[in-house]
Amino acid sequence: MPIHLRAEPGDYAPSVLCPGDPNRATYIAENFLDPGARLVNSERGMLGYTGTFGGAPVSVQTTGMGCPSAGIVFEELVQLGVRRLVRVGTCGGLGDGMAMGDTVIATAATCDDTTPLRYVQMASYSPTATHDLVTRAVEQSRLAGGTVHVGPIVTAGLFYDSDDTAFARWQRSGHLAVEMEAAMMYTVAAVHRLEALAMMTVSDVLGDDGSAVRIDDDELRRGVDDMMRIACAVAVS
Repeated sequence: MPIHLRAEPGDYAPSVLCPGDPNRATYIAENFLDPGARLVNSERGMLGYTGTFGGAPVSVQTTGMGCPSAGIVFEELVQLGVRRLVRVGTCGGLGDGMAMGDTVIATAATCDDTTPLRYVQMASYSPTATHDLVTRAVEQSRLAGGTVHVGPIVTAGLFYDSDDTAFARWQRSGHLAVEMEAAMMYTVAAVHRLEALAMMTVSDVLGDDGSAVRIDDDELRRGVDDMMRIACAVAVS
C-alpha cells in the first residue's frame, strides 16, 4: 500500500481525473460521475473516488497544489496500476484573446518549477501530452461550442511571484497559460509510459506588466463544468 493513497490495486480505475482541490474532487464525483461513486482515499484530506462515467470506469484523485505534492500522488497512482492521467484544474491565461472561463489544452509544459527536472535528472525539459488525448479533447471541445486554446503552458513553482517580468517573458515565448502541476504529471507519465493530458479553465487573465484579473465564482463554475464534461469523456475514451 502506498504511503499517501491508502488504497489497494484495483481501487482506482485505469483512468484518473486529477484536480488539485479536494472539494473539486468531491464535486466531480457527485455531479459528473454516475451515481454510486465510492470514496477510496481520504488520507491527509487528499480525497479520491472511483466510479463510472457513462458506464465506463474512472477515478478522481486530489493532487494538492504544486509539483512536489502532485508528484507524490502521480507516483503512487502508478503504483496502484493507473495508466491514464487527466489533470483538470485552473490556470492563468497568458495568450492574446483569452477570456475568463475559456479552456486551455496543454500540448507541453515548460518546467519553471525545478521538481520535474530533479525527478527526470535533466538540466532542462519540456514534457508533452499524449497526442491522441489532445486530439480527442480538441474535437470534443469544439463540438461542444466552447472556446479552446491549444499549445504550450508553463508550470510555475511560485503562486506569489515577486518577479513581475515573468508573465511577459512567458508570453513572449508563446506560452498560453501558467499553472502549477502539469509538468510534473507529464514527466511522471513519460518516465512510466503513461497517457497524460492537462486541461485547465482560465481563472485569471494575466498582463505582461504582472497584473492579474480574477474570474468571479459563478463564471468559474460554468467554465469548470464545461471543461469537466469534455475531460470525463476523454478520460474514458
